[in-house]
Amino acid sequence: MILPDPNTILLMSTLMAGAMSVVLYSAHLNFPKEIRGLREWALALVLLVGGVLLFAAQGKSNVLLLLANVIMTWGLALTVIGTERFYQLKPSWHLFHACWILIAVLLGYWLWITPSFITRVAISSVVVFTLHVRVLYVIWKNGDHHFSTWFFGTLMLIEAIMVGTRGTLALVGGSDVNLLGSGTFAALYLATSHFMILMMTVGFMTVCTRRLQITLERRSTLDPLTLTLNRRGFADIYIKEHALMRREGTFMTMLNLDIDYFKKINDSYGHAVGDKVLVDVAEMIAKAMRVSDHVARFGGEEFVVLLPATNLDRALHITQRIQTALRTPRPEIPPYTVSIGVACQNSADESLDSILIRADRALYAAKEKGRDRYEVATEVVQPLRTAAKV
Repeated sequence: MILPDPNTILLMSTLMAGAMSVVLYSAHLNFPKEIRGLREWALALVLLVGGVLLFAAQGKSNVLLLLANVIMTWGLALTVIGTERFYQLKPSWHLFHACWILIAVLLGYWLWITPSFITRVAISSVVVFTLHVRVLYVIWKNGDHHFSTWFFGTLMLIEAIMVGTRGTLALVGGSDVNLLGSGTFAALYLATSHFMILMMTVGFMTVCTRRLQITLERRSTLDPLTLTLNRRGFADIYIKEHALMRREGTFMTMLNLDIDYFKKINDSYGHAVGDKVLVDVAEMIAKAMRVSDHVARFGGEEFVVLLPATNLDRALHITQRIQTALRTPRPEIPPYTVSIGVACQNSADESLDSILIRADRALYAAKEKGRDRYEVATEVVQPLRTAAKV
C-alpha cells in the first residue's frame, strides 16, 4: 500500500485552509449581523495554518514545537467560540483559556522535565477531543432538524472519533501515533484529520447559509423596526387564515390601530423616542393578543391586528384589553393613546382590501369622535353566492 507523503498532505491542507479562511471572512463582512461566528471560524483557520507552518519549520526546537501546539489549540478553541456565537450562546472563554494553558503547561513539562512523546500525544488528544465534544453538544442542543445541521454534526463526530482513537492508542502505548512516521494509522489520521478540518468548515458554512436563507425570508415578511409582520407577511398570513375560515365557516375580525398625535411625539421627543413608541406598541399588542392572532405594521404609526375565528363580541374584548395595556404608564416611554377601528368579516367572499377599507373607516370615525377609543364598522358585506330562487 502506497501511503501519502505527510509533507504533501500538510502543504495541500494548509493552502486550502488559508483559502477557506478568506471565504469565511468575506462571508462575515457580507452576511447579516444576525449570523455570528464566521469571524471566529475564519481566525481559527488562520491560527491552524500558522500552527501547522510553525510545526513544519520547528526542526529540533522544543520552543517552536510548544508554540505550534498552543497556536493550533487557540484555533480549535475558536471554532468552539464561533459555533457558540452562531447559536447565540455565551462564549466559553473559560474553556478556551483552560485548554491552551493546559497544553502549554503539560506539554512543556513532558518536553523538558520528563520528555515523553506518547504522553504529549495523549494530552493533546484529550484537549482536542474535549473541544470537539463541546461543539457537538452545542449543535445537538441548539441545532434545528435540517440536513445542514446533521451534516455539520456528523463531520464533527467523525473528527472527534479520530482524535479519540489516536488518544486511546497513545494511552495504551501504541507506536503508530507519530504523524510524521510511516505507520498506516498515522498516515490515515493525518490525511483524514486535515481533510476533516476543511470539511467541518464547509459544514459550518452550510448551517450559516441555511441561517442566511431563513434571515432573508424573515426580513421579506417582517417590519425591521418592530419585528411584526409587514404588508407582504400579513397578506400571506391572511390567505392561510381566510382559507381556514372558508373551510370551517367561522368569522374573522380586523383591528386597525393608529397612534394618536404621533407627529407631536416625534416633534417633542425626537424620532429615536418615536421609534421606541412604535416598538412599545408592537410589544404591548403582542402581550394582549392570543397566540393565534397576528399583528402587522402597515407603515408609519399604523398597525393592523388579525383575529382568526373571532366574532365581534370576542374581538371587542381583545380590543379593550389592548387599549388597557397601552394606557398603562411606562416610565421609559412617553404617554400616548391609540384609536382603533374594528371590522368583523362574516363572509368568506369578502376580500382583504374590502375588510381593510371597512376597518380604516371605523378608525377614522374613532378619531373624529375624540380619539383614544374604538369604533366598529357598521356595514356588513353579504355573501356573493346566494341560494337559487325556486
